[in-house]
Amino acid sequence: MKIIVSGGGTGGHIYPALSLVEALQAQDKNAEVLYVGSERGLEKNIVPEKGLEFKALKIQGFKRSLFTTYNFKTVYLFLESVKKAKKIIRDFKPDVVVGTGGYVSGAVLYAAAKMGVATVIHEQNSVVGWTNKFLSRYVDKIGIAFDDAKSQFPEEKVVFTGNPRAQQVANMQSNFSWTELGLKDEVPTVLIFGGSQGALKINQASVEAIPEFNQKKYQVVFVTGNKRFAGVEAQLKDVTLSDNVKVLPYISNMPEILPKVDLIVGRAGATSLAEITAMGIPSILIPSPYVTADHQTRNAMSLVKKEAAILETEEDLNGNSLVKKVDLLMNNDERRIKMGENAKLMGVTDAADQLLEVCKTAIKLHE
Repeated sequence: MKIIVSGGGTGGHIYPALSLVEALQAQDKNAEVLYVGSERGLEKNIVPEKGLEFKALKIQGFKRSLFTTYNFKTVYLFLESVKKAKKIIRDFKPDVVVGTGGYVSGAVLYAAAKMGVATVIHEQNSVVGWTNKFLSRYVDKIGIAFDDAKSQFPEEKVVFTGNPRAQQVANMQSNFSWTELGLKDEVPTVLIFGGSQGALKINQASVEAIPEFNQKKYQVVFVTGNKRFAGVEAQLKDVTLSDNVKVLPYISNMPEILPKVDLIVGRAGATSLAEITAMGIPSILIPSPYVTADHQTRNAMSLVKKEAAILETEEDLNGNSLVKKVDLLMNNDERRIKMGENAKLMGVTDAADQLLEVCKTAIKLHE
């Protein structure tokens, strides 16, 4: 199979795309893959490091004030990107073009659809993004990770696949030991993680909670995000950490650590939820209020309704509320374990393979 994959801007779009590629390469050793991303997105560094051929387009998103010079430039860059994407597609001659979100996938998938090439998009969130809404009328098939997204697309095109990242994480082998961080493997462990950049409110609540966490029988690993680590260190300069608490700037091998985690406290981004459901980890979810259409709250509620997670709003979050919610689960093994089992039932550990089947169906439509 020859495939062009496009998704950019954030890890939430990039990692599902890379997971799909990994599954394809496992199935077809002769598969040819081209990744088309944006010049400014994280993908320009992440994708080449994976050994994949990468081409970049110059593109940007719209701002809310429509009639601005910036938005006129956005339209111009989109049209130019469509022209460049058509040339890339003509040269590569893919069997299918797959988009996982981000502005760059809008230009690439639109170009492919207009050229009569098989097209598939994947929506990771429960609330559909602007790019995928736009593309839904042109593409052949649509994969979704949350049932809530189905009603927002043309029904006849939609297939529930789950998030491809779940399959990648579920299949990952890990020999990680908490002793590498000076902790104990036999002690239940909470991971507090606000994302790669950290989350200010989660960090503030965690700093407030550390004197209480110091007294607990369970372990706490608090990951601040690289950019926020110095600030957290300054706030904790007069606080002595007990042996059961570790404060770190970042964890680069997160998927390897997840099998050792008993409870996660963090955001409700699509990739995070794909990972924790694949691993069957109970969670306390604190949706970011700064995302489009409050989609993280909708994502989180899909787990809460299945009794696989507890919701805590950022507005209500503080050190005291954080400790209470963590204690609620860490001091009740039966409830915590049951929540993990419920999360596992939601995990789709063959999601990448399912999305590949959707791609094959789209190809057949053009034969």
